[in-house]
Amino acid sequence: MSTHPARSLGRVLEDFGSTLLDLVHGAADVGEIGGVGIHDPHDEQHYPPHAIVLGVGVQGAEPTAALLRRLAPYRVAALVVRGPVDGVEELEPVVAETGIALLALTRGASWSQLAAMLRTLLAEGDIGEAAGPTLGGVPSGDLFALANAIATLLDAPVTIEDRRSRILAFSGRQDEADPPRVASILARQVPERYLRIHEEHGVFKELYRSEGPIYIPPPTLDDEVALPRMAIAVRAGDEILGSVWAALRKPLTPEREQAFREAAKLVALHMLRFRAGTDAEHRLRADLVTTALEGGAGAVDALARLGLVNEPTLVMALGVEPGPDEDHAHLTAERQRLAGALAVHLTAVQPRSAVALLGDVAYALFPAAGDAAHARERALDVAANFLRRTGDRAGVVVGIGSVAQEPAALVRSRANADRVLRVLFSGGTARRVASIADVYVDALLIELGDLALAHRDELAGPLARLTAYDAKHNAHLVETLRAWLDAFGDVITASASVFVHPNTFRYRIRRVAEVGQLDLQDPSARFAAMLQLRLMSLTGRGGETSGAGGPTAEANG
Repeated sequence: MSTHPARSLGRVLEDFGSTLLDLVHGAADVGEIGGVGIHDPHDEQHYPPHAIVLGVGVQGAEPTAALLRRLAPYRVAALVVRGPVDGVEELEPVVAETGIALLALTRGASWSQLAAMLRTLLAEGDIGEAAGPTLGGVPSGDLFALANAIATLLDAPVTIEDRRSRILAFSGRQDEADPPRVASILARQVPERYLRIHEEHGVFKELYRSEGPIYIPPPTLDDEVALPRMAIAVRAGDEILGSVWAALRKPLTPEREQAFREAAKLVALHMLRFRAGTDAEHRLRADLVTTALEGGAGAVDALARLGLVNEPTLVMALGVEPGPDEDHAHLTAERQRLAGALAVHLTAVQPRSAVALLGDVAYALFPAAGDAAHARERALDVAANFLRRTGDRAGVVVGIGSVAQEPAALVRSRANADRVLRVLFSGGTARRVASIADVYVDALLIELGDLALAHRDELAGPLARLTAYDAKHNAHLVETLRAWLDAFGDVITASASVFVHPNTFRYRIRRVAEVGQLDLQDPSARFAAMLQLRLMSLTGRGGETSGAGGPTAEANG
């Protein structure tokens, strides 16, 4: 339990620790924090008393000292600048003169993240914490321990749910409840059929309108037997954070109803603490992953803070292809959900993994100690297992990049993971997971098509002549050549693959050589034809082409 008062600077530093903020100069005991302000040199400033001011863009000893002196008349409690702070010794007397504590925001953390976290943390004082953030010694933010404590008070199994009826935590003794509760626990989500019943009967409207617990009669659905519920909304001021639900076998006594009310206030405090800590950690890790993947001067520092700087690492890339008629909002939410699920999955397998959603792709840094080939295979197994767990959602693929033995090589690993995604999305393979080693040639072919597209190359040589002849005479010569090459010149196998008689196939292959002016005995000519055919199959067109593989380049001209 914290020894600092709520809404104090000491409490902010204690809860955030060195993850986000460091105290450079000044005292943490500066009284109650009145709010959060953002410095804007081009606008008139209005700060609440004893505010924490975010000095966005303020760098260097002189600008920092000047800002400290300008803030003194506003009775500001603390100024935050981006770390590391230059001229620390020069700033110490200015801090003593103004009485404003100077804090440093850790590199890799965003200002918007800090502002949101500070406001969330300071909002906890609106709920009150008369006896500290515990219930029977429950650690702050431990919602499962809190659920067990409430279940003991009410003598009934309980769940703590968010606004979307997702199960955040649940108590023991759920076997004493009913099938709907068991289904909710297994899925970590209240079943849709029961949500519809609650919505039809106005349960949620009454729940969020009422200050105290409400009674919900057992729903009737087919032959399922359900227990009645008692539920109460969890609030932080005007914000609804979620709700607590108890499955009852007997009505609550007035004393237990009152205990339920008090417990809901404590749940709100724990949920805020949980949300604050989780958001800070997740956002910071996402920022650090972004910095590491972009390379540059900050990459080594970001990897050091993730605990990955001295260990080989590879990049996983998770992509989601839009489904038929899938709108952008739904696709964005799906990508966010899968990125969060991937972070949980990888953390369970390798705690130092880190995930960030950058644009349309979720990137993960995955430790790859030991032999590179073994590490790559392990990453493939982990990714395949993740996709099996997420179900049959079509269009979800994972690309595994090369192993980066040093921080500078992470940029290449990310590029290779992106190359794998492109191959998996091209439709030329049924794989859902692959490494760059698995699809290297396919990636090269796609990039060769890009190069041909950039050069505005057109189909030429033997394949151009065969394609034109097929278009005019419907002769299937390109199909014949492809089958013959795929069968390594075995006429019986090739003719069977295109469902024609071997003698007919022999005639067609002779016409291929004549019309295309192609020497099928020349290995170079065969290779050129195979390459052009492969590029044509990637684009799905026989003439000038574009798309994933680009146009086919001239071969054996």
